[in-house]
Amino acid sequence: MKGTAVEFAFKNAQVVTADDSFLGSVLVRDGKIVAVDRSGSVGEDLAGDVLMPGVIDLHTDNLEKHFFPRPNIDWNPISAAVTHDGCCLSVGVTTVFDSLSIGTFNPSVARNHDNLPRLANGLLAARDAGMLKADHRLHWRCETPADDLPARLEQLASHPLTSLFSLMDHTPGQRQYRNIEKHLANWSANGMSAQDIDERLAGIRDRQGRNAANNRRLVADLAKSRGIPLASHDDEDVEHVDEAADLGATVSEFPVTIEAARRAKERGMVVVMGGPNLMRGGSYSGNVPASELADAGLLDAFASDYVPRSLIECAFALTAAPFGWSLARAVAVVTEAPARAAQLTDRGTITSGARADLVRVNTRGGLPVVRGVWVEGQRAA
Repeated sequence: MKGTAVEFAFKNAQVVTADDSFLGSVLVRDGKIVAVDRSGSVGEDLAGDVLMPGVIDLHTDNLEKHFFPRPNIDWNPISAAVTHDGCCLSVGVTTVFDSLSIGTFNPSVARNHDNLPRLANGLLAARDAGMLKADHRLHWRCETPADDLPARLEQLASHPLTSLFSLMDHTPGQRQYRNIEKHLANWSANGMSAQDIDERLAGIRDRQGRNAANNRRLVADLAKSRGIPLASHDDEDVEHVDEAADLGATVSEFPVTIEAARRAKERGMVVVMGGPNLMRGGSYSGNVPASELADAGLLDAFASDYVPRSLIECAFALTAAPFGWSLARAVAVVTEAPARAAQLTDRGTITSGARADLVRVNTRGGLPVVRGVWVEGQRAA
């Protein structure tokens, strides 16, 4: 966001830095934080409300919801981007990695050949027209068993908003869908016959065998050549993690077992879990609960996945029982750690020289309420 030069300050705020929280003040000038201290008598009085860095969401599917608000009804992609932007800002998210899937693995209309470029280009058009207030980027989720991944990757990866790649493999019987009986029961419940299920599963496994290894290397080489971070999605075991790390992945996104999360930490990867997993009390797929990783010291960051508000709720939930984390440690899982995972060195903490992406929060009935959002020092919500 660009605008005229501006200087302002907050006082009497519960300021959350990377390693502490204290009653103090923050001075902002020309879109950057220029001073943080435990005193200060000039500026807007926040009456003790929390002042934290803007939330960074590494993975949200929320844009698709506004592009297809009802089945078979698509919305103007620029309008969808503007609506999505407002939703993110309202819950304190100031940097958004809009995750779009490259490579066919399900019949989602939003992910077909025509709609992916429409969504990506609509997002860019909205940004270039000054219609977005948050900083939006693209996270390309690459379905490695897909026959069409190489061609579609060539078409989409050069998009100017591209900022993160991830390796995915949704073949039933492993990773996210390691409980194959439960997964196939869902197919049956949706009306598929036993013969149809067998044929579909055989086709998916055939594509995995033909494509997954080569496509993983293709995505990894592309990410490396462009200096873009690489994540591995839904790792199940040590072998999955080691393979991804050896390919250059520095982020372990949604590991499905504690063994995979532990190995990812050993390999120096940032371990990211889904916010809904923590807030709902577990994984909807029956995989490892985020709370278990938090208790084991294996959790670094959260991404919203499909509920943007889950991030601000996760931060404050971790400060309460049974976790009892400090406010600084809890806030870091949705600010500093995602910034580190995405290799964004200019944000994620309240420190002198950082972008003035800030969120004012208080709590009502145990839930966080966002009372103000600033992006590069300008009021956004």
